[in-house]
Amino acid sequence: MTEPTNLRFAKYEGLGNDFLIVDAPNDALLDAAQVAKLCDRHFGVGGDGVLLVTPPTSLGARATMVVLNADGSRPEMCGNGLRCVALHLALQDRAQAVSFIVDTDAGPRLVAVERSDKSASISVGMGRGLPEGELEHAFGAAKLAFSRVSMGNPHAITFDAGLDERALDELGPALSAQFPAGSNIELVTTRSERVLDLLVWERGVGRTLACGTGACAVVVAAARQGRVPFDSEVEVRLPGGPLHITVTRETLDVTMRGPARRVFSGEVSLT
Repeated sequence: MTEPTNLRFAKYEGLGNDFLIVDAPNDALLDAAQVAKLCDRHFGVGGDGVLLVTPPTSLGARATMVVLNADGSRPEMCGNGLRCVALHLALQDRAQAVSFIVDTDAGPRLVAVERSDKSASISVGMGRGLPEGELEHAFGAAKLAFSRVSMGNPHAITFDAGLDERALDELGPALSAQFPAGSNIELVTTRSERVLDLLVWERGVGRTLACGTGACAVVVAAARQGRVPFDSEVEVRLPGGPLHITVTRETLDVTMRGPARRVFSGEVSLT
């Protein structure tokens, strides 16, 4: 297969988590080095990752989302990315209000888009949160307790540790390295029964303005610990803005509601 010399893309963002979306015939269009070059904010287009939109793999799905992190790695899932892909597909279909299924490496996900021009509010069925146990990690003089939750991708979450962004930049890569496939790391501050503040260090990216799967994992852990209610919307405030998360008590199924916006489109050389 001959590689294209030019790549058409559209830039989207969800709470400042930004992506290059590329319509592709398959998931082999770009290699890791090309993805890293495209996502470089000084020498490339700039982004937290590339989202390939490829043909569906399950019956009745609209398309498949393939997530490629800024370092070229391929995580299983990206909640903010999924909202951006949902808006991208709704714009292609010229639909103002629409629901459909998007296949992902974590399984099919149902999305509902309410669009106004190039922005939208999007609800996503994120699947079930899977608790994966607890762990302790020494950081400085403190021993931090982390809850592990999978949303199709791994998360390690600690509550009310009193740490800031600078500390997360040190803690994130050190703790992630303890897991064979790495992990996203979340620092949560409880503001009220229905409001949580969240900082995220994302494997393959670093500290980000927002992380949809991270917000979902955090509310799963918080609800199981009695910090927030089940079956009610919880506001998770990230540096890029808020997401609204609901966790079902009986099944730990998670629904995420948040924005997405098309920023611009263009063409870039791959050489």
